[in-house]
Amino acid sequence: MNNNTIFSQFEEIEKTVGKLIDVCKSLETTNLELNNKIERLEEELQTKVEAENSYQEERALIRSKIDGLLGRIEEITEAQ
Repeated sequence: MNNNTIFSQFEEIEKTVGKLIDVCKSLETTNLELNNKIERLEEELQTKVEAENSYQEERALIRSKIDGLLGRIEEITEAQ
């Protein structure tokens, strides 16, 4: 092999390595963006779960009060 061939091969290797580095940087950026999106979605999900739990508790409290009122009405109607 002569020197020109060797230098040509090294140049090709350098170009390929440069492209691989660019791809890696691009993938790292995409990965960071996706991780940020996952965090944001997890926070949104947690907020919605908390809201749903609050709603269920409120609904149970209302149901309890309605049952209490119905019980009192029933007591009044039975007493008459």
